[in-house]
Amino acid sequence: MPDNESGYKVGPGRPPLHTRFKRGQSGNPGGRSAKTLPALLAAALDETVYVTAKGRRRKLTKREAIITQMVDKSASADLRATKMLIDMMKDAEHKAGAAAPPPEPRPLAAADEEVVQQLVARLRRQILQEIEEGKTAALSE
Repeated sequence: MPDNESGYKVGPGRPPLHTRFKRGQSGNPGGRSAKTLPALLAAALDETVYVTAKGRRRKLTKREAIITQMVDKSASADLRATKMLIDMMKDAEHKAGAAAPPPEPRPLAAADEEVVQQLVARLRRQILQEIEEGKTAALSE
């Protein structure tokens, strides 16, 4: 059964011409969603909500609201919330402490070492000179 006047036959592996992709058109123009689970979770936690606390409405992120609720439950002797809060604090401290320490400074070359020694000597002379001028000015007053 021809699809059009040209004699093109439709069959297995030969879709009708009008359903084929046009030249330069991709199969999925919208593309695949680039959102990953961590990205979706972060986006959901960063949404804002309005919370009434102490008779006032405040605008918080869901992340802040969750932490506030956990701290409040922990303060009211909820052991499960206390354990979760302590675990979260340990994890946060571990991650903060896990940052790479600063690299060790490389040793100075002989020429650099000489420049540093000259600079230190000049600074010492200037400091001693200022001290002497200060003593002289104090004695003359």
